[in-house]
Amino acid sequence: MVVFIPSIKDIRAISAKLHARLGDFWWYSLMLFCACRAADLLNAFVGLWLVPKYVDPSELGAVMPLTQFANFLAIPVAAFANTFRNELTRLSINKEFGKLKTLMRGVFAATAVFLFLAIIVARFLLPAFLERIRIVEGSLGLVIIAASFVGAVAPIYSNALQALKKFKAQSLLSVVGAPVRLIAMLIAMPFRAITGYFVGQAATPMFGIVASVFTLRKELSVKAEPYWTQDVIRRFSRLFAIFATSGIVGGFLLLVESTVLRQRLPDIDSAGYYMATRFSEIAGFLSATLAFTIFPFAAEKAAKGEDTRPLVIKSFLVNACFCLMLALPFLFFGKTILSLLPHGDQYSAYWWSVPWLIGITYLTSIIGLYTTTEFSANRFSFLKWYLPLDIAYPVLLLLVTGHGYLTGIIPASWTEFLTTHNIYSLSTMLWWITGSNALKAICCIICLLRPNLTSSNRTALNHR
Repeated sequence: MVVFIPSIKDIRAISAKLHARLGDFWWYSLMLFCACRAADLLNAFVGLWLVPKYVDPSELGAVMPLTQFANFLAIPVAAFANTFRNELTRLSINKEFGKLKTLMRGVFAATAVFLFLAIIVARFLLPAFLERIRIVEGSLGLVIIAASFVGAVAPIYSNALQALKKFKAQSLLSVVGAPVRLIAMLIAMPFRAITGYFVGQAATPMFGIVASVFTLRKELSVKAEPYWTQDVIRRFSRLFAIFATSGIVGGFLLLVESTVLRQRLPDIDSAGYYMATRFSEIAGFLSATLAFTIFPFAAEKAAKGEDTRPLVIKSFLVNACFCLMLALPFLFFGKTILSLLPHGDQYSAYWWSVPWLIGITYLTSIIGLYTTTEFSANRFSFLKWYLPLDIAYPVLLLLVTGHGYLTGIIPASWTEFLTTHNIYSLSTMLWWITGSNALKAICCIICLLRPNLTSSNRTALNHR
């Protein structure tokens, strides 16, 4: 029996044919997806075994609200990163690397200022927040700030790779970054579990920054050119205001949602939710890859006046098949799968929440793919309805869970209604999350069916 072993030349020829058949967008999406999934084997080990092993169930439910608090502190830097991504796409299309270098210097100067402000804010807010979510850890504050800011700065470089379509380099960074995170956690978590978790969270983006600088050395080796003209400052300020507002509203929503989950539910319920999301977040793997890849392609299509909707709709359909295939095993074997985890006998009762959360993840993927495409094309009119919905949801959550403070102020009939719809169980909270995301997803689909702006409209918007 002769076994055929393809040579490197054969593999390259097959890859070239597949690339030509799929096209750039789907080829790079497939390449990034495979690379990220290889990395997620280690990330799954971290989320499903390492963290539950070292973090006590009474504290496990605090991981997500702590993460959201860290992200909330870094919202200004994240807004700069998103603004930078839009500007970078424009500069990369025109090959203006000298201006790109100047832009990156300005972003990092702003990051230093925001870091100083975040330290001051955390000094006053973090102790009270830790007490609220039942965590006592004095050294956690500095680690959270470091993790949040490193995590917010890293996308500046990954966005540069994205805009320049260096997807091969991004794939390699994704594969190598996971072992870096694992090693950092293995070293730090035995000493203090939650602190070690955030040390690991900071390790991957720090590695990504260093590796991206090396990858972009050719583009960054050019001489810096003047960039900050009055028109550029006006356009950059406008974009930053949009992304900052969107980031603050979205960050507040996630912070309130995760905190309510931790604060209103028993420790075991919030821990069960955390473990269920370790599986349901797998449903977001493909949509995250598609969102990363779609940005430069959608921006390029919008710049040429081409319709971006077919690209988005195809992404919706492909991701729907992926989420369905993932949900089916948990409908039949979810309890058995969860029972295999550390402390699995405590978490197996929450198997029903996994397929439910996969459905929620699909709704958020619709929202994410649509908004990413709109941002890439500098179309922001959807924020007129999107932001009010994101404001109303956390306000309603706070009103329902905190209506006891308003006794005697609001009518008795309101109190009775809010008491009936209060959050006492994980299923009640999941209904709230489902309703919020379903409403936004429906609105996104309706807007997607409307004609997009032409390239002339977009150009006028850019120079307004």
